[in-house]
Amino acid sequence: MHYSFLADALVIFHLAFVAFVVLGQLAILVGIIFKKIWARAFVFRSIHLLCIGIVAIEGMLDVECPLTVWERNLRTEAGQDISEAPFIPQLANRILFYPGIPHVYFERMHIAFGCLVLITFLVWPPRLPKKTEESLN
Repeated sequence: MHYSFLADALVIFHLAFVAFVVLGQLAILVGIIFKKIWARAFVFRSIHLLCIGIVAIEGMLDVECPLTVWERNLRTEAGQDISEAPFIPQLANRILFYPGIPHVYFERMHIAFGCLVLITFLVWPPRLPKKTEESLN
């Protein structure tokens, strides 16, 4: 099995997940300011809240992200260090795990960002999908 390929794919997925949470919140705030309908979309907002909720709970419980653990285990199985990975996975890893920042600050950032998303969700709640006549029949 190609453990290094799986580890590379996983770290890229991990970065995409983080980008969805961070850029999604930015998009929601900008959309609310400019009164865009999509910024109050129920499915998008619910998935977004769920994603950061999981991360914030991990931070509160001091649980290491399963994606991080899984990537590390895959790299160990491959006998590979992240420095031996291709450029894009190395870059993704550097973005996700900025060197020199203690683990506790990441936990606090996750919790604080989760609170921001929750406050946004409560103050500007998503709109429930409208019922159409077809769905009533």
